[in-house]
Amino acid sequence: MKIFKTLLVAQLLTAILLAALSVTALVVYTQQLIEIRERNARNTIEQILTHHLSGDAKVLSRQLDRSFELLSLRISQLDGTVLHEQNNARRPATVAMWALQTAGSQFRPVLVRSEEHDIQVNYQLNHQPLLAPLQKLGFVLLLAPFIICWLTIFLTKSSINRSYRKTSREVNQLIDGFIENPQKAEPNWNKIPPEFSDINVALQKLANYSKKQYSEMTNAAYEIAEEAYKDPVTELPNRNRFVQYYEDHCKVSKDTDFGVFAITRCTELQSLNQTRGYQEGDQYIKDVANIVRKVADAYKDARLFRLNSSDFGILLPRITPKEAENFALQLQSRFNEYQKNAELDSIAYTGLVTYESGKALGELLAVADTSISLAQTKQTNAWHLQKDSAGLEMASSGYGNQNWRNVIEDVLNNNRIALLAQLIQPSNRSAKAYSEILVRFKTQENQVLPTASFLAMAEKLDKIIAVDRLIIETALTTIKNRNLQDQYFGLNLSPRCVHDDQFVIWLERRLLKDAHIAAKLIFEVSEFGLQQNLKTSKRFIDMIHRAGARITVEKFGVGITSFKFFRDLKPDFVKMDGSYTRHIDEDKNNQYFMRLMIDLAHRIGVGVFAESVETQEEKHMLESLFIDGNQGYYVGKPAPI
Repeated sequence: MKIFKTLLVAQLLTAILLAALSVTALVVYTQQLIEIRERNARNTIEQILTHHLSGDAKVLSRQLDRSFELLSLRISQLDGTVLHEQNNARRPATVAMWALQTAGSQFRPVLVRSEEHDIQVNYQLNHQPLLAPLQKLGFVLLLAPFIICWLTIFLTKSSINRSYRKTSREVNQLIDGFIENPQKAEPNWNKIPPEFSDINVALQKLANYSKKQYSEMTNAAYEIAEEAYKDPVTELPNRNRFVQYYEDHCKVSKDTDFGVFAITRCTELQSLNQTRGYQEGDQYIKDVANIVRKVADAYKDARLFRLNSSDFGILLPRITPKEAENFALQLQSRFNEYQKNAELDSIAYTGLVTYESGKALGELLAVADTSISLAQTKQTNAWHLQKDSAGLEMASSGYGNQNWRNVIEDVLNNNRIALLAQLIQPSNRSAKAYSEILVRFKTQENQVLPTASFLAMAEKLDKIIAVDRLIIETALTTIKNRNLQDQYFGLNLSPRCVHDDQFVIWLERRLLKDAHIAAKLIFEVSEFGLQQNLKTSKRFIDMIHRAGARITVEKFGVGITSFKFFRDLKPDFVKMDGSYTRHIDEDKNNQYFMRLMIDLAHRIGVGVFAESVETQEEKHMLESLFIDGNQGYYVGKPAPI
């Protein structure tokens, strides 16, 4: 192919040279024709003037028009008195004229005088009839070398391709045979034509190397595949491996025709990541994994998987529901013990479901998820066993929902919430920041409910607006009663509230009632929530600004947001998602992204905060990128208001 490329370049250069020479020759030839034409015309007009006796300019102009094609003509006396003047609208051949002018030709009017008859003629010939066909010839001369060049290249390439195809067929046959059986004896290298004998040497080297590396590559591929099925934090098999294992061993196997499947859901991961940092969150997940592993090891052929960030899946083949209950009780006991030592509100809830061969995986996961919801309605770290899927519909729409509904109603009716605040530390004196209000929900027994589960069920049961109203009322009352009007506080709002007209009307009236406190509030809404309906989001933000409060877009960077989003909505702050701040002192890509976002946000007057700041190095790096404020376990822990 290198030879072909060299040939291609040579042919193109030759074509360019030939085209240039041809056009140059044509231009020179045309110049000569025009000079001869101009000279003949001048001689002829001089003779006409010499024999012109009538003195009538019109007669003279008609005579000249019959003799020549003129662009312009002016007949006048020697003193300048114009006797006749005309101009033709016809334009000369543009390209040809430009080429001639570039080559030095000048197309100017010519003056012929007759002292004897007191007359002078100023004229300019029209060369278009001459230039038009020459221009066409020029285009032909310009294109012809390239056409010839293309034909030459095409024929050469066809010849080369035929030679290569003949050789490649033989090479491909040898390679195909080697691929089918890399360990077979030496192939027949004599099939390759002698003119390509050098290829034999290369192919023999490749074959020897491939044979040497074949076993190593096979082992490496197996190791890579295993890594793809492993969770990096706990080193447990991940969800992909679980799906594969279930389909291969549980769904179709007759040896494991029954058993129990359990999902253990960690409740405090998000809270730990936010308040204590990702390192604490990872350690929490490892601890829970170790607890589950120790309990499951007592059961033959038990399998443990990490299904997602918060869920562990446990397969317990060939055990009875009674044995499964003992398994769950052991888990709960160990979780309770770990909770006391870790000083957490809860550890994990477990949902169990019996299964038989042939049960669809989707159905199994759905029933287990419902069992977790039922477990969360009981005491801390509780469990629930769903013995068959027949009760799935009843459980998900009846008992479970009803119990959650009762819990939520009790919280709403009795104001069973506690407020905490976590500081967003400003990076400099001019930066504006605030403390984010965090909410904890409690039962009648004063036990703290899992926040994520509570909010999820409130959303599911259409209670989230009432929950947000309670939080806002409690926050406003607390700020007023404790005389905290000089501080700034952030309040989280669910997307449902942002897009609910009745809530927006209520919130505006409530903020106007305590306008001096409203001026100190910053409402946090997720980027995803605002993107759901930009029209209603803009209407909500405009209302917030009218009331004197401000808006922060939290979890920013998780979705795909254009800056048209900011131009239209005009938020006051954005809070970057924790995934961008974690280990930012080591991650050059995140440093570049954060620098870009901060610069662009500042250009349009939007402040930028970072969450989940865990180390001094992360804080210093963010400050060097001109972040406006930092929030996280390193900066400050949540504390009661």
